[in-house]
Amino acid sequence: MATRFVQINMKAHDDSALGRFWAEVLGWGVDSEAPGVTNLEPLGFSYPDPSAVCIDLIARPEPKVGKNRVHLDLATTSAAHQAELVARLKGLGATLADVGQGDVPWTVMADPEGNEFCVLEPRPLYRDTGPIAAVVVDCADPAAMARFWDEAMDWTLHEVTADGARLRSAQGVGPYLEFVRTPDTKSGWNRVHMDIAPYRGDDPAKEEARLRALGASDPGIDQSGIHWRILADPEGNEFCLLSPR
Repeated sequence: MATRFVQINMKAHDDSALGRFWAEVLGWGVDSEAPGVTNLEPLGFSYPDPSAVCIDLIARPEPKVGKNRVHLDLATTSAAHQAELVARLKGLGATLADVGQGDVPWTVMADPEGNEFCVLEPRPLYRDTGPIAAVVVDCADPAAMARFWDEAMDWTLHEVTADGARLRSAQGVGPYLEFVRTPDTKSGWNRVHMDIAPYRGDDPAKEEARLRALGASDPGIDQSGIHWRILADPEGNEFCLLSPR
């Protein structure tokens, strides 16, 4: 058994407005499966497919507090493209952000609700990822996180160092999943988190048991009203185990 990384879940005060922003950023289509939910995926996309990690925006009233521990890195193809993209994002409502990055070649920005993301300088590694180069997770121990997620999903581990780790779909398409060592610690519920799903025909209960055996834990919230499962990885980052599709 294995799971696959299918989407990012992002909380929003106004899911529709923030959804329109990200759809413009990525050039993706917009849908809504229910009130308070905005779904983004590439045009012509057949969900789920490793060529893209989709985005679900969920309306929630809680304020954003502190820097998100999960963010997106956007790919560019040249220095000119990077500058053009930053200018276009500012026109859509994004702002420059300072998270202590210092003098770096990438540009740190925040969307209209303050969610941080990076516009990377051109890097050969991300030439075929699509608009999202990577989903990046802050952590204390990248190697330990990589071990967990390498076993939890069918993605391939590409690199592990003391400061970072990188995985990608076994098909070699779509964005990377990266773990970056950071000094800050997690506090409160993650406003942005990963959603994973078993393959069609697999038993979600058995998959949940397997994830727990690997080190996933119960985040301690009431789950009686939902049909999916919420778990936490070894560093306490919440993630959802969805139903197979």
